[in-house]
Amino acid sequence: MRVTLTNEQFDSNPYWTERVKSRFETPSIRWLELFDQNGYDLCKLEQLFAMANGVELLDHRDDRHVVIRKDWFTDDKPETGAHINHAVMFERKGYKGDALKQLETWAHGNNHIYKVIQMKPKWGLDFSIDYVDKDRNVFEVLHWEWDSFSYEEIQAKKDKMDKFLVSIDWQESALEILNRKDEWHHLGFFEQSEWKTNFFGIEKEQFKMVLWD
Repeated sequence: MRVTLTNEQFDSNPYWTERVKSRFETPSIRWLELFDQNGYDLCKLEQLFAMANGVELLDHRDDRHVVIRKDWFTDDKPETGAHINHAVMFERKGYKGDALKQLETWAHGNNHIYKVIQMKPKWGLDFSIDYVDKDRNVFEVLHWEWDSFSYEEIQAKKDKMDKFLVSIDWQESALEILNRKDEWHHLGFFEQSEWKTNFFGIEKEQFKMVLWD
């Protein structure tokens, strides 16, 4: 399995500044339903600002999850063995300028809008390799996520992981992990993750960071 780094890059601009051209005086609570306080799902109101600021949105897993997402790595789509489940870059914006002024005006009539106003800009890396074979062996080889409120930090982390992740022989690593199944299979989710980051000699994950000031 060959892993290939894409040319996609993070947007260094943390904020949306363009206001929404809208007919309603104040958005209702339904525009902020199922607000994601620690991930990258955009509520309906955030989606309006994304479109007003010319940002492409993508469904993530299904149409209930709409995000700013770019492919980080791709593979040659092997039918068996190690393969990419997902390898993506996420972003979530804060607000300044006319966009912030519009939100603050609306918030007087709908306090839920402060959920958007108080957001810190956030970037994320998410890399997941799975394994499957004809003998019904199925497991996650590595799932590594890193979130940051700092563009400089996330870019430095990406540069480091770009080099590391393309250097790994994923099929060989997967087979070694399979041979050592008795060491990790009985562990819980977070304990398995830590075992595998230790196996590859990389930092423990940093994710699910609450983005409200």
